[in-house]
Amino acid sequence: MIRVLLAEDQAMVRGALSALLNLEPDIEVIGTAADGETAWRELQRLRPDVLVTDIEMPGLTGLELAQRVQRHETGCKVVIVTTFARSGFLRRALDAGVVGYLLKDAPAEHLADALRKVQAGGRAIDPQLAVEAWSEADPLNDRERQVLRLAGEGMSAGDIARQLNLSQGTVRNYLSEAIGKLGVGNRIEAYRLARQKGLL
Repeated sequence: MIRVLLAEDQAMVRGALSALLNLEPDIEVIGTAADGETAWRELQRLRPDVLVTDIEMPGLTGLELAQRVQRHETGCKVVIVTTFARSGFLRRALDAGVVGYLLKDAPAEHLADALRKVQAGGRAIDPQLAVEAWSEADPLNDRERQVLRLAGEGMSAGDIARQLNLSQGTVRNYLSEAIGKLGVGNRIEAYRLARQKGLL
């Protein structure tokens, strides 16, 4: 039996996925969570075989959750199910140790098949996204990405500096580097383009 923890912030999607997976004779959804922090607590408590998570959730994102799972070596496999068909997200997911990456518009049986595949030690990656992911490099480093995300959410350089324990000059340098690497004119354009490419 494949024991699954399901993390998804939309209640209707969470309920539908849970119901579909529980129809499978060899899969059991042992817990659900509506945000990343709850998912992390439930993962430690329930010790599932597989965590199925969305990317964008309150608290911790699915990618941050995957990084935490990888860092703590829990033995749990992570499968992302998302609407984001962006190669940047897939690349970052793979870097975080994710072994499955599927799109929500895929047929339902693909998810059950993917869970069986990853439980057996394989990977289950949307093939079209896999091709795109390796055809385009990610220009940003982690710190540039972090600073750009906060700037795009409306924080000033001073606020970002305080939150990340950096000087304002360092924050401005990271923003300048990100703007230059993305080939745009300002931080707003940089944030918009990075979001569009799945780099944030």
